[in-house]
Amino acid sequence: AAEFVNLYSKWRGTNRFPALLMVFDLLKERPEVQRRGVKIPEVPSLREYVNSGVPLSNATLKEAVEKTGDPILKKTLEWSEAVNRTIADIVKGVPPFPYVRESLEKLRNKADIIVVSQTPTEALEREWKEHGIDKYVDLIAGQELGTKTEHIRLAAGGKYKPDHMLMVGDAPGDLKAARANNALFYPINPGHEEESWQRFYEEAIDRFFEGTYAGDYERKLIEEFEKLLPEIPPWKQ
Repeated sequence: AAEFVNLYSKWRGTNRFPALLMVFDLLKERPEVQRRGVKIPEVPSLREYVNSGVPLSNATLKEAVEKTGDPILKKTLEWSEAVNRTIADIVKGVPPFPYVRESLEKLRNKADIIVVSQTPTEALEREWKEHGIDKYVDLIAGQELGTKTEHIRLAAGGKYKPDHMLMVGDAPGDLKAARANNALFYPINPGHEEESWQRFYEEAIDRFFEGTYAGDYERKLIEEFEKLLPEIPPWKQ
């Protein structure tokens, strides 16, 4: 369930806290879980936090724990902090996909570039700096600064024409954030990342600057992308 939600479904790339709720909900429905009588936790206070409208991050979760003393929120914070420690321990020496650096080089003198993500900012900055690609971007915005939609709106709202903004992403949430800001979208197809980045470098960037990206070209790319990320998990099919 965790792999489906976070990697192989339309929820890929979502914030870890709503993703955790989705995992719990899917596990409750799995026949194997039901047959074995496993009790999945009820987490009403976590649902309330996720739906509260605050930026979903360890910082705001910690504030909620300090304010309420809620044991579910406290356990969730411990889990989330452990996730960060694990990422810091194991995500090292993993270079960007081929054509990522080349694409940033190609863009740097023609475009303003920002990173928008639901990953903690500390992890983003560490990983981008490790591989020397942080120098290509003007801003790295993680989960502490809000949603991806908010990131784009705050950085670009009213400053660029719609067809002068392009979001590059590998999750439906990235597409949603782009559309919410009337921006174009270029998909990095899960499982086909290298091919996607090569096409971006060799073809899509030029189309974007030439004004021929919007329309049929973008539509075909998005149709291809959406077929790769189902809504229904395999055990329900």
